[in-house]
Amino acid sequence: MMKMTRFELKKIISKPVNKIVFIILAVTLCVVSWLTIGYVDYVDENGEKSAGIAAASALREAKNEWAGYITEDVLRKVLEENALIINSEEYLSADLTENEKAYSKGQGFSDIRRMINQAFCGFQEYNYYRADSVTQEEIGSFYDRRTANLIEWLNSDEQEGRYSEQERKFLIAQYEKLETPFYYEYADGWAALLEYIPTIIMLAVLITGFLVSGIFSDEIQLKADSILFSARLGRNKAIAAKIKAGFITVTFVYWTMIVLYSGIVLAVLGTGGADCAIQNGLAGWKSFYNITYLQEYLLTVLGGYLGNLFILFLSMLASAKTHSKALGVTIPFILLFIPSFLSGISVLSEVLGLLPDQLLQVCTAVSTFNLYQIGTRIVGSVPIIFVMYFTLFCILLPVLYQVYRKTEIK
Repeated sequence: MMKMTRFELKKIISKPVNKIVFIILAVTLCVVSWLTIGYVDYVDENGEKSAGIAAASALREAKNEWAGYITEDVLRKVLEENALIINSEEYLSADLTENEKAYSKGQGFSDIRRMINQAFCGFQEYNYYRADSVTQEEIGSFYDRRTANLIEWLNSDEQEGRYSEQERKFLIAQYEKLETPFYYEYADGWAALLEYIPTIIMLAVLITGFLVSGIFSDEIQLKADSILFSARLGRNKAIAAKIKAGFITVTFVYWTMIVLYSGIVLAVLGTGGADCAIQNGLAGWKSFYNITYLQEYLLTVLGGYLGNLFILFLSMLASAKTHSKALGVTIPFILLFIPSFLSGISVLSEVLGLLPDQLLQVCTAVSTFNLYQIGTRIVGSVPIIFVMYFTLFCILLPVLYQVYRKTEIK
């Protein structure tokens, strides 16, 4: 069995076209890593912007001066510091360089300032300058405003009929369960990683599709199927070896990409802030999933792995059933790009929230408000897609085995 598996893996690796695929994977890793590292920038006291290792180090130092729990006293201090900046000569100057100098003074508390903007704007609004007009008296309602904005949005005419009373209560309860005051520290490494990791996951599934799509169709296309299926182990262990080779290939490529990508980004941008709530970030502020950056990362990479397995084994099933490598390669593209074309249709949001592409972007899914009722319980889409696609993947394995086992020799 192991010899058969090694033979199947050797076939995958030795193909000239697949060697090109491995090169593309390496280039993809480098490009996305470079883009992610460039996501973090820093403006020095002279108004000059930089990115990369030096920028991350300087920004970490500035933000960690504000590390700790965001209490009312901290919020008041942010308003005081912000008032000094917006009334400074640099800020009021018409010179862009002088404006950058003013901006540099507030980088340490820029995340907290942004959270104030979000708290004191409408649920679906964002005004960069809102914090400039928030008063010392108003800031005491910072945490309450987050829940109040949700309630106002749920009761708006725009959302009328979208959520049941039970779903509304669920969302409000989730908001109220979030532990406050928030703990804050530099977490830009995780924010950058989670911003770009869906890209690396999606590219991994698309590119790996070229590696595994021919596992079950090569013999038929090469007219060697009569030899394979007439051999003593051709319709049992040989097929099992193909399935195992596909599993090993998908697993190896995925985790190699994820480990290298995560290692590069976090080594450069830092691992601080892993235990901060995702509500500290721009994308996570409105999320009803009360999790940390580290938990979001783990959900994202595990979801990506499950999504890779499901989509690529579905690709292999299509290839085994139709004897076409081309169709097998096409399946991942269909499953990833069709939902993006339909995303603008609001009535389909709940259906789209359960499609397999969501597993490849769990860090985006945790920011959506797709709710489902199971019995008397209300749950979000994330736990459902994990259970659903793990079950479907387990069903795919024996189906794939039986489909190829019953292939007729022509």
